[in-house]
Amino acid sequence: MPSKINFGGSTDPGGKLNRRQLLRSSFFAGGALLTELDKLPWRPFFQPAVHRLLQRGQLLGTIPFTEEAPVPMEGPLGAELDGRLYTDLSVLHSQTPVIPTDRFYIRTRASELLETQKTWQVRVGGTAAQSHRLTMEDLTGMAKPMGLHLMECAGNARSVHFGLMSVADWAGAPLVDILERVKADPKRNRVLISGFDTYATKSASSLPGASWIFTKEELKNAGAFLATEMNGSPLTRDHGAPVRLVVPRWYGCACIKWVNEIAFVEDSAEATSQMQEYAARTMQSGEPIMAREYKPSIIEQAAMPIRIEKWVEDERIRYRVVGILWGGSTPVKTLQIRFNPEESYGDVHEVEQTNNDPWSLWSHIWEPKQPGSYLIRLRIAAPTVVARRLDAGYYMRSVDISEV
Repeated sequence: MPSKINFGGSTDPGGKLNRRQLLRSSFFAGGALLTELDKLPWRPFFQPAVHRLLQRGQLLGTIPFTEEAPVPMEGPLGAELDGRLYTDLSVLHSQTPVIPTDRFYIRTRASELLETQKTWQVRVGGTAAQSHRLTMEDLTGMAKPMGLHLMECAGNARSVHFGLMSVADWAGAPLVDILERVKADPKRNRVLISGFDTYATKSASSLPGASWIFTKEELKNAGAFLATEMNGSPLTRDHGAPVRLVVPRWYGCACIKWVNEIAFVEDSAEATSQMQEYAARTMQSGEPIMAREYKPSIIEQAAMPIRIEKWVEDERIRYRVVGILWGGSTPVKTLQIRFNPEESYGDVHEVEQTNNDPWSLWSHIWEPKQPGSYLIRLRIAAPTVVARRLDAGYYMRSVDISEV
């Protein structure tokens, strides 16, 4: 039995270079940080059959992913357009999928110029003559529980440890109820939803412009709503208070914060600056000029490891890979994993998913044949499942194993 836990890992000089070159050459990059796993206060939601390793073995610790620079997690950083908060996904254990509000990711923090203490209203309509205003009293009166929904930033990547993704329990006013109350010009068959986007300082990396154009059918099919509560409490400023748009299964760039206007626009409307900024990250064909040329920014099926556990059983070292599965519209029947480009894929041992949950945990018992550097990649064993990011290697992770 080993007397020392090695979290740094040794490497295989003969095999590391090509694998690291492969990882670096990928357009996609993401990651996670080492985190303690015990004594989490949430309710279980992932309870597959218990492997004997978990019954008889001893957990020695976790092995950090490599090729990933340290980034502060779960604390607000920066301000306004450059403000961030990264959720630490590595702590997801056999617990509820809901992320507490103070740990839910933030892509853009509230403007210093935002004044929510005044009476907030959302202007709704196609022209000044046809428009009316919804007060917060109106919206809270229409609000209802909307359930658990995952949100992921389209720019989520290894460089931020894939920390721009979280799940919350939402409440709000269904958008279809709001749109049905408005008699819009038939020529204005698209919906422009905008939010407050004026900032005190200029961003070093982001563009102002909180707005997105949808079709009515897209909003209806997604079950979009104007959120007023998050995890049982009113929204916070950084999460879009007093009201934000949530479009289930769409990337967060389309889920506009600080909503102050809903307008009906014609089919000839140009794409907004936010749509253009996120065109590549939402996998559009180029950067379309017209809003009608944009495909729905839906989160496709994806999966990745979130931690590598190191166990010992009968003086034998074994590893348990724990990960998450999310996106898409139907439950996944078979998830597959491989640990090096030259290896074949094999079925993940345990996947617990019901009715395409917001996200689901999976686990796989792994016995590396030798110490070295390994590149972990997953795929969905179904040719009809659309998973372009996953198939392109977006969510690959690497790890150095020093002891087998």
